[in-house]
Amino acid sequence: MTPRCAVLDDYQDVALSMADWSALAGAVDVRTLRQPFRSEDEVVAAIGDCEIVVAMRERTPFPASLLARLPRLRLLITSGMRNAAIDLEAAARHGVTVCGTGSNTEPPVELTWALILGLARSVVTESAAMRAGGPWQSTLGADLHGRTLGLLGLGKIGSRVARIGQAFGMNVTAWSQNLTAERAAEAGVHAAAKDELLETSDFVSVHLVLSDRTRGLLGADELRRMRPTAYLVNTSRAAIVDQPALLRALGENWIAGAGLDVFDHEPLPAGHPLRTLPNVLALPHLGYVTRRNYEGYFQQAVEDITAFLAGSPIRQLG
Repeated sequence: MTPRCAVLDDYQDVALSMADWSALAGAVDVRTLRQPFRSEDEVVAAIGDCEIVVAMRERTPFPASLLARLPRLRLLITSGMRNAAIDLEAAARHGVTVCGTGSNTEPPVELTWALILGLARSVVTESAAMRAGGPWQSTLGADLHGRTLGLLGLGKIGSRVARIGQAFGMNVTAWSQNLTAERAAEAGVHAAAKDELLETSDFVSVHLVLSDRTRGLLGADELRRMRPTAYLVNTSRAAIVDQPALLRALGENWIAGAGLDVFDHEPLPAGHPLRTLPNVLALPHLGYVTRRNYEGYFQQAVEDITAFLAGSPIRQLG
C-alpha cells in the first residue's frame, strides 16, 4: 500500500508549487491541508491514516498525547531545525523519526524592521486615513536616528537587527543571560543590564529562544520600566512576554505601542483585543513566511521523505 503524506497548515495553498514533488510520484500519496486544527480530535481525523506528515513550524503541536493517537505515523518533518511543539522523546517512543529543514534568518529580521518602521511612522493609521478620505496627516513620527534600540538577544537574528539599527544611526544596546561585553563589542553594541536596557530604549525588540529561563521574562514590572514613549516589538515567541501584563500595558498606555507577530493562541481569536487595540501593529505570524524560505522548506521536505524511504534519514532531530 502506498504511504500517505499530509502537508499541514498550507494556509496559502502553495506547498505543492514550492518544490518538485514529482520525485515522490508513485512512492507516496501526498495531500495538503489548508485549515488550522482546533483540537487533537480534528488532527487525528485528518491525518490518522498517514505514515508521513510535513508540519509548518509550530502551527500544529505534536505533544505525547497526540503522537499516541497516530499509530501509523512513521516520519514527521518540521520546517526549520527546532520545533518546541514536537515532543521528541514521545516521538522516539512511538517509533516516529523526526526530521527538519534549513531556514533563513533574514526574513524575520526584515519583518522586525517592517514592524519598527510601521510603528514609528504610524503607517497603518495614515494609510487607512488615505483610503477612507480621512485627514491629511494626523500623526507625528517617532525618529530612529539618534534614538536607542534595545535588543533582548544578540544571536543570528538579533545581530542582523542591530546592524540595520546602526545603519539608521541608532544607538544599539543588547542583553541576554549569556551575553558578554566582548561579544557585544564585536557587534558594535553596548551590553546593558536588562533593567537599564528597558529604561533607556526607545524601541525594545525581542530575539530570544523560548525556554524555561525566558518564559515570562517581560512581566508587569519590566513593562513599567519602559518609557511611555517606547515601543515593544516581538517577532520571537509570545510567551517571552507575559500576555495579561502586555494587554494592561497597552490598554493603560504604560508604553506607546507594540508590534507583534507572535501570539499565545494562533490563529488569534477573532475577538481578541490585540486585533483592535489602537496602539498595536499586529501581523499573523509572518516572520518566516517568504518565498525563499518556503521553497527551501518544501524542497528539503521532499529530500527528507526520499532519504527516509531509502532507509537513510537525514536532518534528524532529537
